[in-house]
Amino acid sequence: MENQLEVDIKVPNQTKYLSLIGKIGEDVAYTLKKFNDNREDLAYHINLVLTEAMANAIKHANQNDPNKDVHISISLSENNLCIKVYDQGQGFDISEIRQIEAEPEDEHGRGIFLIHALMDTVTYNQCCNGHVLEMNKSLNGQSAAATADDDPCADHPPTDKQ
Repeated sequence: MENQLEVDIKVPNQTKYLSLIGKIGEDVAYTLKKFNDNREDLAYHINLVLTEAMANAIKHANQNDPNKDVHISISLSENNLCIKVYDQGQGFDISEIRQIEAEPEDEHGRGIFLIHALMDTVTYNQCCNGHVLEMNKSLNGQSAAATADDDPCADHPPTDKQ
């Protein structure tokens, strides 16, 4: 099955674009032709996941370096959503981050936890000149193991190498 929508965005490594990227994520939720659950919740969750992932890429992976970019790829089919956030950083062990608990009064340190809570699968791997955080969510009650024809994340690299 063909993807309903593919969006590729190359964003300067600046947090001032977080709101714009979040709004694009919300708009993606509203493009679904058939969606059985609460569309407003989905829009909010996509916004949150995108802004958290992008903020982490800017601040931690790219270390606020203005000479680096963040590449975001959003692929949407009827039953699956795939978001990839490419950074140009050194990477980290995502399994170690999941085990660290944030202090209740701490304003930071919850991004990866939120992403894992809102998405079905989350991986972080080396690719190109950096790493990619890949987040998948099944839609409309479909199983997380979609067929290759309906998998919007199936090998969808950024359009240009970073």
